[in-house]
Amino acid sequence: MLMREMPHEMLDPKIKNVWRINDAIWIVVCFLACFVPFVIVASSEDGSWAMVVMAVIAALFAVFAIIFLVVLPPIRYARWRYEMSSDFLDIARGIIWRKRFVIPFIRVQNTDTRQGPIMRAFGLSSVTVATAAGEHEIPGISTAQAEQLRDRAAELARIAREDI
Repeated sequence: MLMREMPHEMLDPKIKNVWRINDAIWIVVCFLACFVPFVIVASSEDGSWAMVVMAVIAALFAVFAIIFLVVLPPIRYARWRYEMSSDFLDIARGIIWRKRFVIPFIRVQNTDTRQGPIMRAFGLSSVTVATAAGEHEIPGISTAQAEQLRDRAAELARIAREDI
């Protein structure tokens, strides 16, 4: 059995910065949620043990910051691929657990574009393709390209349904 060739289209490189900003926000929120209670304990009692916990939390914060902001975005970017043919949308993603989705247009119920404030600042959007089995998203392509991809996928889905 021959394996299908990997999709060729890549995301916009600016998506790496979007991922970094999103991950930085989550890391800082989690850090503060874990760190601040021990600051309060350390300031109110004999908090020598709390100082040790705070040091461990700060070290973990630094490790997670390096992993999620420096190491993972280029790898994640390199592993994300998609391609649209006249019959299906092919999506491949994942670093450790690789996932591959081949979505036949005959099954597509809805196509949509999404854009949060961070993606909007970088001029990027996501395309979402919905089937009865769930949604599949292609994040981080230029807004113009996302709109073209969305419209083309909707048109191919309409044509596939008419051919039945």
